[in-house]
Amino acid sequence: MNSSINGLNRQETYEEIVSKIFVSVLLGCIILCINGLFVFTFFKSSVFYNNPRYILYIHLVINDMIMVGVSVALLVMVYTWRNLSISSCCVLLIIASATQKNTPLNLAAMAIERYIAICKPLHHSQICTVHRTFILIVLIWGVGLIPPLTDLIISAIFFPLFIFNTVTICSSSYLYNTVYHDQRKQITQAMYTSFVWIVLIFTYCKVLIAARKMSGDKEPTTKAKNTILLHGVQQLLCMLSFTPPVLDFIFVRIMPTQWTKISYYAYLITNIVPRLLSPLIYGIRDQTFVKHLNKNFLFKLFIVKVESDKN
Repeated sequence: MNSSINGLNRQETYEEIVSKIFVSVLLGCIILCINGLFVFTFFKSSVFYNNPRYILYIHLVINDMIMVGVSVALLVMVYTWRNLSISSCCVLLIIASATQKNTPLNLAAMAIERYIAICKPLHHSQICTVHRTFILIVLIWGVGLIPPLTDLIISAIFFPLFIFNTVTICSSSYLYNTVYHDQRKQITQAMYTSFVWIVLIFTYCKVLIAARKMSGDKEPTTKAKNTILLHGVQQLLCMLSFTPPVLDFIFVRIMPTQWTKISYYAYLITNIVPRLLSPLIYGIRDQTFVKHLNKNFLFKLFIVKVESDKN
C-alpha cells in the first residue's frame, strides 16, 4: 500500500494522503448515517408510501448516498489500488456520473409535483400517482445514464480493445480524455443545467401567480414557493460539481505546486458537502417527516436505555 501511494504522486507525502483518505471516508460515513436515518424513517412509516412527494424525496436521498459511497470509494482507490481493470473502473464511473446527473433532474421533478399540487389541485391525484412516480424515476435514471454510456461508446470507437486493459488511476478525466469527451461534457452540462433552471423558474412563477389569485388560505402556496426556492438552492449546490475543472484551470496557474490540494478541496466542497446539505434542507423543514423521524429515533434511544438499565 505504501509503495502504491508514494508512487502515485511525488508531490504528496504519505501523511497528507492518509489524512485526505481519513477525512473523505469520515465525511462519507457521516453523510451515509444521516441520510440513512431519513431512509429508515421513510420505510418504517407507511404514511409516506403513497405520496409521490416523499417518494421523489427519498429517491433523492438514496441517489446521493450511492453517489457519495462510489465517489469516496473512487478517491480511496486512486491512492491505494493500482492496475484496476478498465471494465470495473467504467462500472464505477458510470454509477458516479449517473447519480450526479440524477440529482438536478430529481429536483426538477419535485418542483413540478409541487406546481401541480398548487396550480392544478383537482388533477393532482390523477396526474401524480405512485405508479407514474416510479416510471418518472426510471426515466430519470435512463436520462442520467446517457452521458456516461456515451463516454464509454466514444472510447470503444476510438480504442476498441481498451475495455480489456488495466488503468492505474480510475478517474473519468484520466480515462475519457479525447476532444469528443470534452465536447460531450460541455453539451450535456449546458442542456441539463438549462432544463432544470427553466423548470424551477417556470414552476416558481406559476405558484407565485396562483398565490396572488388566491383569496383564502395562502399557507400552502407560501410553503410551495419556499420549497421551490429551496430546490433552487439545492440546484446551486449541485452545480458546484461542475466547477472543479474551472477551479483547477484558474488556481493551478496561480499556485502550480498546490494543485493536488486544490483538486482535493474542490472535490470536498463541490461533491461531498452538498450531498449532506441537500437532503437536510428539504427533510428537516417537513413537519410530517420530522415527526416520524423523531418518533423512530427517540423510540430506539429509549429501548437502548431501558435495556442498558436492566443490565
